[in-house]
Amino acid sequence: MKIYVDADACPVKAEVMRVAERHGLVVLMVSNTFMRLPSSPLLRIQVVAGGLDKADDWIAERIEPGDITITADILLAARCLDKGGQVLGPAGKPFDREGIGMAVAMRDLNAHLRDVGEIMGRGQPFGSKDRSRFLQILEQTIQANKRKK
Repeated sequence: MKIYVDADACPVKAEVMRVAERHGLVVLMVSNTFMRLPSSPLLRIQVVAGGLDKADDWIAERIEPGDITITADILLAARCLDKGGQVLGPAGKPFDREGIGMAVAMRDLNAHLRDVGEIMGRGQPFGSKDRSRFLQILEQTIQANKRKK
């Protein structure tokens, strides 16, 4: 089991590392630009050049069943689920096969409404409750995967 992080705008990188180190899991922080992160023997940093979706492509090509991806990108979430991976949003919302179609449709609708000026902004601000919920869900997901083995 590995953890892939869509790292460019991820607000829970430190939390991922804390939980991963407790369980001895490798974390792959994948981004379009270099970022300075604390050193860890479990951390792999992958900078993917060539465009915004290239980091997503890199993750989607490598994820395997039992791996976990952390992303707010609904299209990447759908691709990872198709490969048998598990996906958590940074606010602690798990994506699953049953709900991903609706999430993609809502993403497209909201993008259209933003384009035509009907709605503004990007949603709710990220807060401490989101961070706490994320930590709890990540821990539960890892524990469930360990029980399956």
